[in-house]
Amino acid sequence: MNENTPALPSSTAWTMFVKITFIVALLAMGAFVFFMKGDLLMKGYLALNSLFLVSSTIMLSKTLRDDHEAQRLLNRIEEAKTHKILKEFGH
Repeated sequence: MNENTPALPSSTAWTMFVKITFIVALLAMGAFVFFMKGDLLMKGYLALNSLFLVSSTIMLSKTLRDDHEAQRLLNRIEEAKTHKILKEFGH
């Protein structure tokens, strides 16, 4: 795929798979915390850190995606400027 080709959206099946695996992972982690042996303080600490890990992963992936999209836009702007300059000086 080149710079001028827009990215196609994910298929419905892939989007559903990603959502289901995310929910299953959260439920598995919740079940582990709930059924693990230990006092309430240890369970609470593990549960809060698990939620923090999920939220920081979401923020990281969104930030990396936004940076990538911004860089693509900047590259396209620079390319358009270069084409304009070459066109003006070429004639």
